[in-house]
Amino acid sequence: MFKQIKQLFAAFDEQQPSIEQHDLKTAVAALLIEVMRADTKLDHNEQHTLTVTLKKYFNLTDTEVDELTTNAASSLDGAIDYFQFSKQINDHCSAAQRIEIIELLWQLAYADGELDPQEEYVIRKVAGLLYVAHTDFIAAKIAATPS
Repeated sequence: MFKQIKQLFAAFDEQQPSIEQHDLKTAVAALLIEVMRADTKLDHNEQHTLTVTLKKYFNLTDTEVDELTTNAASSLDGAIDYFQFSKQINDHCSAAQRIEIIELLWQLAYADGELDPQEEYVIRKVAGLLYVAHTDFIAAKIAATPS
């Protein structure tokens, strides 16, 4: 009987889909794209901010940014949650870098001149997954707010 139970659990373990592993660039790009998509309006300013952010943050060329955003968007389309992206960031970034990523998300959300509640919801959710304290979440929002 124990042998049968063991076989059942072994079969179950083999059937579990593995969480896709992403590199840090793809993880950050995917979360930025998710914020950009949150308000369901694709704005030119948001797209431009995404491109400039990725070029500056990761020192990429235009071609590399295009490839990265295509891969990140594809990964995002197949994702059921943000865990696979936040895990990569948590594994490779310091607390200060995670706060900086939250600020980047806020900058993208503000790029079209208005903050949509859905954008704020996504950023709040990501901040929780990245273990960013509420005070740092608010400080990042204030730092990113256009003057």
